[in-house]
Amino acid sequence: LAMDINRENYELGLPVIQKAGLEHKIEFKEGPALPVLDQMIEDGKYHGTYDFIFVDADKDNYINYHKRLIELVKVGGLIGYDNTLWNGSVVAPADAPMRKYVRYYRDFVLELNKALAADPRIEICMLPVGDGITLCRRIK
Repeated sequence: LAMDINRENYELGLPVIQKAGLEHKIEFKEGPALPVLDQMIEDGKYHGTYDFIFVDADKDNYINYHKRLIELVKVGGLIGYDNTLWNGSVVAPADAPMRKYVRYYRDFVLELNKALAADPRIEICMLPVGDGITLCRRIK
């Protein structure tokens, strides 16, 4: 399953998906992800069925994605969150100068990082690659 508010983003990667012979395994849904995830949870048949989920989306909803995705990933499966170092702002002092949009999303990324660190259902590994990737392995 791939979701994006813009179909062009999916189509950009489609040649790679096709070359790998995986097109038949990926269903694309265009639009906001939260309603789709809510429907999947309501259906009940997707609980614990995903091996790997990668999130590179609206940072102000990362915590809302996690609340839903933890139900969909299987025990032993991974959820990856992109941009969890958010331009290094998550380790900067609260009064450090930074661009307005960086400061705005910083609070959401910090909220996610704190929630992930406290979530007993997962083990986490934060990778300082690019803008930061956090991998969460579901253990419960």
